[in-house]
Amino acid sequence: MGLEDNRVTDYIKDMRKLVGTNTLLTVGCGAIIVDKHNRILLQRRRDSGDWCIPGGTMELGETFIETMKREVYEETNLKVSEPKLFGIYSGEQGFAQYPNGDKVFSIQIIFYITKYKGTLTNDNDESFEHVFFYKEDIPINLNLRQEAFIMDWKDGQTGGIIS
Repeated sequence: MGLEDNRVTDYIKDMRKLVGTNTLLTVGCGAIIVDKHNRILLQRRRDSGDWCIPGGTMELGETFIETMKREVYEETNLKVSEPKLFGIYSGEQGFAQYPNGDKVFSIQIIFYITKYKGTLTNDNDESFEHVFFYKEDIPINLNLRQEAFIMDWKDGQTGGIIS
């Protein structure tokens, strides 16, 4: 990649100096990770207590797949392989405002993963619990910005979604 560490942090900080809390356009990449029992991996967020898939914001110079793999590893300690595009999501659910007032509009690139290795960790800076859920057991308190793709998976979608 060739760029210095903390690329996205510095970029967002630099942009915030220019635009304040006004809306920034970001690209998020995440993974619907499904185990051999056809259960989806969700993580419980520290900041809100709601459930979401592993993923995060693209850093300058990264590809979609590099972003997804890096974020999944940082948040779960799992190394994923053979990703398949599940969907590209945009629209109203992409808007968010953080507790500090910062606003973003995020386009989400979501991958479907069935091949992974590593020991799942349950405690990091962003989440404090990881659980594989059967479709009928998915919690109701899903992250609102991610509910669409989690429910698409629950409803049997297999990919190729552009929303």
